[in-house]
Amino acid sequence: MSQAETHEFQAETQRLLNIIIHSIYTNREIFLRELISNASDALDKVRFEQSRGTEIVEPERDLEIRIDLDKTNRWITVSDTGIGMNKRDIVANLGTIAQSGTEEFLKKVTENNENPDNIIGRFGVGFYSVFMVAEEVVIESRSALPEDKPVKWRSKGMGEYEVEELDQDPGRGTKIHIRIQDGAQEFLEADRLKSIIRNHSNFISFPIYVDGEKVNTVPALWKQSKFQIGQEQYEEFYKFLTYDSQGPLETIHVSVDAPVQFSALLFIPPKTTALHDTYTEDYGLDLYVNRVLIQRQKQEVIPQYLGFLKGVVDSEDLPLNLSRESVQENTLIQKISTTLTKQVLSRLQEMASKRPQDYTTFWREHGKLFKLGYTDFGNRDKFADLLRFNASVHDSAEEITSLQEYVDRMKSGQKEIYYLSGSSREAILSNPHLELLKKKGVEVLFLYEPVDEFVLQAVGSYREYPFKAAEHVNPGDLKDIAAEEQETESEEQPELSQEEDKQLDELLNRMKQHLGDKVTEVRRSQRLSQSPACLVNPDGGMSSQMQKLMHMMQKDDSIPQQILEINPDHSLTRNMLAIHSSNPRDPFLDKATDQLFEAALLQTGYLPDPHSLVTRSFDILADASRWYTQANSAQE
Repeated sequence: MSQAETHEFQAETQRLLNIIIHSIYTNREIFLRELISNASDALDKVRFEQSRGTEIVEPERDLEIRIDLDKTNRWITVSDTGIGMNKRDIVANLGTIAQSGTEEFLKKVTENNENPDNIIGRFGVGFYSVFMVAEEVVIESRSALPEDKPVKWRSKGMGEYEVEELDQDPGRGTKIHIRIQDGAQEFLEADRLKSIIRNHSNFISFPIYVDGEKVNTVPALWKQSKFQIGQEQYEEFYKFLTYDSQGPLETIHVSVDAPVQFSALLFIPPKTTALHDTYTEDYGLDLYVNRVLIQRQKQEVIPQYLGFLKGVVDSEDLPLNLSRESVQENTLIQKISTTLTKQVLSRLQEMASKRPQDYTTFWREHGKLFKLGYTDFGNRDKFADLLRFNASVHDSAEEITSLQEYVDRMKSGQKEIYYLSGSSREAILSNPHLELLKKKGVEVLFLYEPVDEFVLQAVGSYREYPFKAAEHVNPGDLKDIAAEEQETESEEQPELSQEEDKQLDELLNRMKQHLGDKVTEVRRSQRLSQSPACLVNPDGGMSSQMQKLMHMMQKDDSIPQQILEINPDHSLTRNMLAIHSSNPRDPFLDKATDQLFEAALLQTGYLPDPHSLVTRSFDILADASRWYTQANSAQE
């Protein structure tokens, strides 16, 4: 055995060791991830040398990683049968940090207070994380090259290390002996180490043994050819990943070479896991680099509206030895995200076309989250094709239609796609603004969610047909639609005489005077056929539902001024007209005006307090029942 040589660590290495040893870390277990990752790299290298015919020692040895525990003496040994190191290699690799990213690493840790747990593996300094748990580290390594001699490296991480060549051959590869420090005895438990491996290194392609038991038993399916994998294997992997008792609704296996080389295995769960129909932080895909877990639920890999996806992404193009700015790394992640988004949208289009029932299931479970894709302008057309809505042609709120199906059913001469918002199908069906379109037999999309109008505004149009709120539709807008008018339940009223027409103008003026600044105008309606009244925005630029949402966002509880439209052919209007003709100052006219206005407010969701409406309704019912009783008594 040669004499041991003592060396001092490079200055930057000493600074790094000082940070590791004297700082408090939230996740010391990453040391094992880093050692296993290095061992896996060493095994890959020796396999490559074998494949190209290089002469190596012990070519018959199995490629594996073993972890053995000596709890009595507090030692952990991590060994591999990889490429190994000679004296020159071990000084270069463990005595100095040659990578140009070291300064950036130290800057992030010391100046920016970034958690080292999250970045240590990205800077090629992962080996030194062993000193988070080690009192002393002894390494024995035998290079795979026959002419090299075995070597031993020893250090307590205190500024210097010893190196010596060995006479006794420990066998090809590297053995790292770690004497565990006080306070880190948890890592001497086999179950604890197995848990760490399953969490961080479960998909390493080489077998990992802990005290003789193989730990990584689940294969990294995303690295395999999808033509060699059966659906049963995909389902098993999905259940392993998500703990779901059911299989996935859809499996998406992607292998991409450009613009970034990566593999991904994604699943669409059969049931949503979102709370309150949204994902805030609990979404993202697990990010791996060469089968080593780098970050769980990496949100930047997928947009939020695809947050229902479960799965993994593995890219060797993401540099572990990061010497570039973070924005450059983000650019690679963004390229992966862009590619994955297109792949997922294409698969959803395929599902909608070939398996509409499955797509209906997808929409019911994940549609509310998917609608947030209205901000993805780069994929606007694909996004619009995948939208689904309930509509007036349906018999129940559970049925859905696509925009393409709506366009296919459009009336001849129809130039716009109409929609109406409401809290439920029943609320929309009773909305006065539906009457004009219903009378012409024109289909209307029903929007139940607050986000729906934002979606349609962002999409703008579909197949060159713009979206238009039903309450902004006037009879003139429908003049080119070749459709027979539909029968309505409204009672036919005789046309107003010239005098009655004049009296109606006076009645409307009286109603405006009574309501004052509550409305901008009271006018005749050309849109109503069944309801007595409705409210209309004076500018026509924003629907009442959108206006209400904007008020809520601004914490504005005021009632916007709108136009009150009165149906001149409704029986209530005709009765009020008769009363006005007899006595323009009859107090019933004021009571009826208030009732019509507040009922219209209630339909638009702006009535702040319904008590006056309810009380007035009781008064009117009492009067009506009294008059009815008197009329019946007079007939008898």
